[in-house]
Amino acid sequence: MGLVTLALLMCSCGGSDSGGTSEPVSFLVFGEPVELEAFRDVAEAFERTQPDVDLRLIEASDRDDLLARLSTSFAGGSPPDLFLLNYRVYGQFAAKGVLEPIESRVDDSDAFGAEDFYPQALDAFRFDGTLTCLPQNISSLVVYYNRDLFRKYSIPEPRAGWDWAELRRAAITLTRDDDGDGRNELYGLGVEPSIIRVAPFVWSNGGEVVDDDDRPTRLALDSPPALAVLQEFLALRTQYGAVPTDEEVEAEDDEARFMNGRLAMVLQSRRSTPAFRTIETFDWDVAPLPRFEEPAGILHSDAYCMTKASKHKDAAWRFMEFALGPEGQRITARTGRTVPSLKEVAHSEAFLDPAQKPRNSRVFLDGISSIRRVPTISTWPEIEDTTAGILENGLYLGIPADRVARQLDEATRPLFARAER
Repeated sequence: MGLVTLALLMCSCGGSDSGGTSEPVSFLVFGEPVELEAFRDVAEAFERTQPDVDLRLIEASDRDDLLARLSTSFAGGSPPDLFLLNYRVYGQFAAKGVLEPIESRVDDSDAFGAEDFYPQALDAFRFDGTLTCLPQNISSLVVYYNRDLFRKYSIPEPRAGWDWAELRRAAITLTRDDDGDGRNELYGLGVEPSIIRVAPFVWSNGGEVVDDDDRPTRLALDSPPALAVLQEFLALRTQYGAVPTDEEVEAEDDEARFMNGRLAMVLQSRRSTPAFRTIETFDWDVAPLPRFEEPAGILHSDAYCMTKASKHKDAAWRFMEFALGPEGQRITARTGRTVPSLKEVAHSEAFLDPAQKPRNSRVFLDGISSIRRVPTISTWPEIEDTTAGILENGLYLGIPADRVARQLDEATRPLFARAER
């Protein structure tokens, strides 16, 4: 275990060499290269103002790598002082009591107050009513679309207030086999078959994803409103053929297919923006999710969490204040990856820069009022993994929606039963 800890520190980057006089603070992060570069920039800016803190970035290759490192470090009694965590996996750590409550630190901060953050993101990191992590971003699912293709095929561009029927018609029209070889050169829509992609549409149609948001015991996708959405979702492939097949997605994922001009629309959060900004062959923008009845979105948010075992809590908090305050959030917002959780920065040019795509970035802010989140329970990551395979089979193998709903319920009830809340 000592070797594991040493390996974590050896792969650190950032920090200053101050001859051992500065206080070391370790911060475990993950992300795409542009995100990691932003974390390095934030760390360097912080150390210029706080030379007595030696911030050590530990960079995981992806979220799974980060979670594996966290589990190993907690088991070995040597966790990092800080780490980045998505709210959908937050419950398993909060339930173990390994996170340091930070409510009083936020209340005493001169850099910001709780009211300066979007409550939808802040409340996602409360466990038993106690704030234990501080969000860096707040995003929702949106529709990225190829403007050139919409113009080419004379389809009105997506607008605020559009509905599912309009999305479906556009996706069908934009699915093209123009050379008549029996294979589509272009697909209208890309969407992964997952519970977090289905959820906002279920909410939009007046349904619920679980039976109780606070103490869920089962999925509630067998209700008439949820079943109607599930049937429409699965029909995108089985009835309309407007999304790629599983073999095609395996060969070229939706993000790559969109960037290559072979996918007209894709449902994604803000995370795809940096990659899409490299597109030079066509124009693109974002639109809000279409609605069934009422507008609805699903929260995407990561937070800085402090470990209860940290021996450098005050120094770690000083970095959190800087990174999640106005200056730090402006640095990360300019990468295009994050929708700032701090209202002041979200409404600033750092995020709404008219010279940067997407032009319609305000869509992310307009949708915040209708954002909801999935439950904060320890077994939610397992529930997502289990439901993904069942939804895949429904989308690609043509399993009826009512049978898919039954399979989802049967497969996940044991996971809900052993969840810590």
